[in-house]
Amino acid sequence: QVQLVESGGGLVQPGGSLRLSCAASGSIFNTYTMAWYRQAPGKQREYVAEITVGGVTNYVDSVKGRFTISRDSAKNTVYLQMNSLRPEDTAVYYCSVLTPSSRFWGQGTQVTVSS
Repeated sequence: QVQLVESGGGLVQPGGSLRLSCAASGSIFNTYTMAWYRQAPGKQREYVAEITVGGVTNYVDSVKGRFTISRDSAKNTVYLQMNSLRPEDTAVYYCSVLTPSSRFWGQGTQVTVSS
């Protein structure tokens, strides 16, 4: 069974930082690319970043240079370090993994950027 559990969201002022964490099932974490998505109110869910088992990363253009995705194999955890946050980064952030059978999602964690 695939389990993805996010944490680390909250309220932060513009320009601030947050670090999101996603704890994943061990077999999933060591086999597949892990990704972060987000969904703002009234908008479709969008891709944010991903990291392969080998550590190769990709980002949506809007977060390049501000967000960093990383993974800790010892803890089966993927992180999203978010710096220089903007109001438009406000969204529910989801951890996700695509397997041959399905795409799985965590429950999401709310990030609100506001003064």
